[in-house]
Amino acid sequence: QVQLVESGGGLVQPGDSLRLSCAVSGRALSDYCIGWFRQAPGKEHENVVAMDGSDGTVDYADSVKGRFTISRDNAKNTIQLLMVNLKPEDTARYYCAATDRVNYYIGDRRHQASKYPYWGQGTQVTVSK
Repeated sequence: QVQLVESGGGLVQPGDSLRLSCAVSGRALSDYCIGWFRQAPGKEHENVVAMDGSDGTVDYADSVKGRFTISRDNAKNTIQLLMVNLKPEDTARYYCAATDRVNYYIGDRRHQASKYPYWGQGTQVTVSK
């Protein structure tokens, strides 16, 4: 069983930056595909980025491409999400999730929340003037 704990959310102004962290325990990061999802009130989970935890291959949603950067530290079993030039539409609760590494490479599974059995508790990001 893998456990995930997010941190780093907060209230920022448009154009600001935030760095979210996800601590992964119980299994090696390299065994998983890791996804960052976000959920705004009244909306479904949206995948913003997925990463192969073994070789670092990544896939970003168009809405965050060029502004969000995911990175990993396999020695520390942590994932970070650097978000720059934040916009009000980025306001949501952000979740780190994990699924079997193979799911990164099967169709569109890496973007599907239903394919991720392991989730953290989430961290709130609010972008407002």
